[in-house]
Amino acid sequence: MSVFVTRRIPAEGLRVLSQASGCRVQQWDSEEPVPRAELLSRVAGTRGLLCLLSDRIDREVLDAAGPGLKVISTMSVGFDHLALDEIKKRGIRVGYTPDVLTDATAELSVALLLSACRRLLEAAQQVKSGGWTTWKPLWMCGYGLSDSTVGIIGLGRIGQAVARRLKPFGVKKFLYTGSGPKPESAAEFGAEFVPLTRLAEESDFVVVTCALTPATQGMCNKDFFSRMKKTSVFVNTSRGAVVNQEDLYDALAQGQIAAAGLDVTTPEPLPTDHPLLSLKNCVILPHIGSATYATRSTMAVLAANNLLAGLRGEPMPHELKL
Repeated sequence: MSVFVTRRIPAEGLRVLSQASGCRVQQWDSEEPVPRAELLSRVAGTRGLLCLLSDRIDREVLDAAGPGLKVISTMSVGFDHLALDEIKKRGIRVGYTPDVLTDATAELSVALLLSACRRLLEAAQQVKSGGWTTWKPLWMCGYGLSDSTVGIIGLGRIGQAVARRLKPFGVKKFLYTGSGPKPESAAEFGAEFVPLTRLAEESDFVVVTCALTPATQGMCNKDFFSRMKKTSVFVNTSRGAVVNQEDLYDALAQGQIAAAGLDVTTPEPLPTDHPLLSLKNCVILPHIGSATYATRSTMAVLAANNLLAGLRGEPMPHELKL
């Protein structure tokens, strides 16, 4: 069973593959993405592919792999980088890694929200630059969570985990929106299902944790931001393409909303001269939602086990049903 791993992954995951009977592993052993030409060359003739969310697995890659490719295992919860229609057409099974990164991503979402609303990065920079001269009553003031309304776009696993962590901060009300009501999930937080427009209008904090789909692409746009309060804070830890970044820049620069925190952008990495990076009221992180040692190790092991199970014709621990 020839498999190709598109990046250097935690040792625990690679060990699962290398110790599997009859499994011959090739790996692009680098922290940087495999060059496109190298990917097309290395994938030829393989039966299994372990990839990351930054690898675009499209028809060209599938053609290069040939008819022997039976399983694709992505070390991610998202799968918008996979050409699912083409993959389904060819009868290729797909594994992914939900659940295991929920807590880490929820923690990062809360950290990003607090960084943005309490101006933590901006304040820390003032300490370094000498801007801190004395204690001032109105200096570096931000917005608190106590008695606030939090709107969550996508009350799935991560959205629920975010709400669970924010509730003890004294949040008064949770709103949520998505493809449909989730009364059982929402009951824990007393969350109310509302249209996207109402969520924008009433929320003091908006947290985006939905999947990227044709329905959610560009969902947070000029109309959305224009409905938000001028004191509102916007946080996105889902996928960059859910947000129209030009519209977000305008909203932040013009004071339409107070602040934003992004762990995901379009493209990734974001160019260092991007206008959003010039704003003091925008905190941008390099897609580190799942970046704890334990979480990344667990993701790698799960991705490896998904791949092996698929190659053996067995049920995967987590298979994406196409």
